[in-house]
Amino acid sequence: MLELNLKPLRPYLTAGLMAIAATAAVLPVTPVWAQTRTLPDFTDLVEQVGPSVVNIRTLEKVKASAAGNIDEQMLEFFKRFGIPVPPNAPRAPRPDPSQPDEDQPRGVGSGFILTTDGYVMTNAHVVEGADEVIVTLTDKREFKAKIIGADKRSDVAVVKIEATGLPAVKIGDISRLKVGEWVMAIGSPFGLENTVTAGIVSAKQRDTGDYLPFIQTDVAINPGNSGGPLINMRGEVVGINSQIYSRSGGFQGISFSIPIDEAIRVSEQLRISGKVTRGRIGVQIDQVTKEVAESIGLGKSQGALVRGVESGAPADKAGIEAGDIITKFEGKAIDKASDLPRMVGNVKPGTKVTVTVFRRGATKDLAVTIAEVEADKPARKASQSESRPPVAGPAQALGLAVSDITDAQKKELNIKGGVKVDAVDGAAARAGLREGDVIVSIANAEVTGVKGFEAALAKIDKSKNITVLVRRGELAQFVIIKPAR
Repeated sequence: MLELNLKPLRPYLTAGLMAIAATAAVLPVTPVWAQTRTLPDFTDLVEQVGPSVVNIRTLEKVKASAAGNIDEQMLEFFKRFGIPVPPNAPRAPRPDPSQPDEDQPRGVGSGFILTTDGYVMTNAHVVEGADEVIVTLTDKREFKAKIIGADKRSDVAVVKIEATGLPAVKIGDISRLKVGEWVMAIGSPFGLENTVTAGIVSAKQRDTGDYLPFIQTDVAINPGNSGGPLINMRGEVVGINSQIYSRSGGFQGISFSIPIDEAIRVSEQLRISGKVTRGRIGVQIDQVTKEVAESIGLGKSQGALVRGVESGAPADKAGIEAGDIITKFEGKAIDKASDLPRMVGNVKPGTKVTVTVFRRGATKDLAVTIAEVEADKPARKASQSESRPPVAGPAQALGLAVSDITDAQKKELNIKGGVKVDAVDGAAARAGLREGDVIVSIANAEVTGVKGFEAALAKIDKSKNITVLVRRGELAQFVIIKPAR
C-alpha cells in the first residue's frame, strides 16, 4: 500500500488555502433568495396617503313614533342573533310627539380629500337619501358636510367641509396602471376606520355599466369601504372603491373600482353645476358577433350594431339607420359596443361630431349634433295593421312567405322599404326569423319590396350563408340563414 507523506507540503498547502479564502472575500456573493422578487412594503404609502382618507357617516331624520320604541340595546341583541322581537319586549319611554325629529345613524362609508379647501370625493350611494353627512378626519376632527352633487350613473359624489390646509390626495394616471400591479385600499369596512388592505389589479376596462369601465382587483373590499381610494405604489389615487362581487355580502376576491379619470371628470361637473350633463345620439345598440362581421364584409368583430334609432333624435337626423354598424366616433375606433355610450356621454351637448358607419359593404361619415341625456322613453309597440296576402316565389326555398308592407307601416317603423314575413319554416325558422319580422336587406342589398327581394334572392348562392337584416318592432338585428347540410 502506497503511503504519502504530506508534512513537507503543509506550509505550501496552508498558503494556498489562505489565498483562496482571500479571493473569495472580495468576490460579490448573491444569495439565491435575493434574486427573487420580494413583497412590497406599504408602510410609507399608509403614512403618505392615510391622512387624506376620511370616514363618512350619514344620518336621517326619524319621525317620532306614538307606539314607543324597543330598548336599543335589547333590539341590538335580537338583531345580532336573529331572534324575532317578542311582543312583550321591554320598550323605551314613549317619545313626546311635540319634540323635533331625531337624527338616527343611516350608514357608514369612506371618502378622500380632493382639495386642500375641503372638497371630499365618495360614492353616490354612500350619501344617497342622507339628511346629514358627518366627515371624520384621521386626527378625529368632525365636520358636517354639504352634498355638492351626486351622480347615480357613475356612482360618484362630492361633499364639502368647511376647513382649509387639508392633506389632499395625488391623482394618478390611469393609462399607466397595469394588470398585475400592486394596489392598496384604505377605508372603513364595517365601520372599522383607517383599515388598510392590499392586492393586485386583476383586470382593466371591466364592463359592468353603461358609463364605467371598472378596475377589477383582489383587494379586500367590504361594506363601509365604499367611496375610499384605490392607491398605486406611487401613492397616487387611481380609483374609487365602489362594488364587490359577493354571494354572502362579504369579500370574495373580486372588487371593482371607478377609474379616477372618469371620477374626476364627473366631480368637476358636480362642483360647477351640481349635476352631470351627458351627451346622447338616440340609438339602441348591440355587440357585433364574429359571424355577422364576417358575413357582411366587416372583417372582424368590432363596432356597435345599431338595432334601433329613436325618431327625431340626433342619429335619425344625421341619417344613421337600424342595421348600421358604428365603427368610429370622432375618428376613434370602437372596439366593442360599450365603448360608444362612454364616448358619446363625455361629449358636451350641442357639439357636432363625425360618426363613421359601415352600411351594406361600405363606410360612410355622418355629422351628428350631440343632444343631452333625458329620461328614457317607453318603447313604442309596432302596429298590428293588416298586411297584404303573402306572395309565393323563390323565398319559399328558404322557408319564407313574404309580402309588401304598407306606407303606414314604413312610416311607423321609419324605414324606406322592406318585406313583411307572413310565414316562416325550414332554414329561416332555424335561423330565428319570426312571423311579423320585416326584412330590410339581404346579403347587403337593400330591399324595397317583394319584387326586389326575390330579385336579390335569385342572385344569391343558396349553398352559402345568407345574411338578412331584420326589423323586429323598433329594433334591428342581423340573422344568418344557413343552408341545410
